[in-house]
Amino acid sequence: MTAQATNAAEGARTYHLAEGEDHDHAGGNGATLLGFWIYLMSDALIFAALFATFGVLNSSYAGGPVPRELFELPLVALNTALLLTSSITFGFGMLEMEAGRVSGTRSWLLVTALFGAAFLGVEIYEFSSLIAEGATPQRSAFLSAFFTLVGTHGMHVFFGLIWIGTLLVQIGQRGLGLENKRRLMCLSMFWHFLDIIWIGVFTFVYLFGVLR
Repeated sequence: MTAQATNAAEGARTYHLAEGEDHDHAGGNGATLLGFWIYLMSDALIFAALFATFGVLNSSYAGGPVPRELFELPLVALNTALLLTSSITFGFGMLEMEAGRVSGTRSWLLVTALFGAAFLGVEIYEFSSLIAEGATPQRSAFLSAFFTLVGTHGMHVFFGLIWIGTLLVQIGQRGLGLENKRRLMCLSMFWHFLDIIWIGVFTFVYLFGVLR
């Protein structure tokens, strides 16, 4: 009876410890996601300020070139398609994560990174072409606001690519544990957030600028 009671007590203790660990993981996951939502909201405020600044300065050309003379809509449309496609491939990666397939998750993350890098490459090409034509940030308030807004978004994509690369290594080393899944969920929110911001940039900066 004593041995049985001891085994029962040990079993109960093990159960409670495991249950406590599950609660800790769940609580940590919720706290992390909440904290990341707060970060995204603060980032959204930064972009809101940049959009507002651009809205005020978007007609301050100072005798310099105007949007329809600078922007190539087909190139910008291609870049938009690259970023939106990367969001779709990231979604496939999340489906692979939910299924517990490490290789599939890493493959789709790599494809997402390639699309993101292509987007960034096109943006760098656009910036270098504008600067070569003399359309630098110092040329007018409009160009200053343009380079600041679009460049800030580009920097976010750059850091997102670094984040993807880091997760590719971590998933390869540790698999799809709770921590890596939580990181993937945060990165997913960040990447889709960048897509939403870019749709605003494409519409209000490029499209309205050329059509105005």
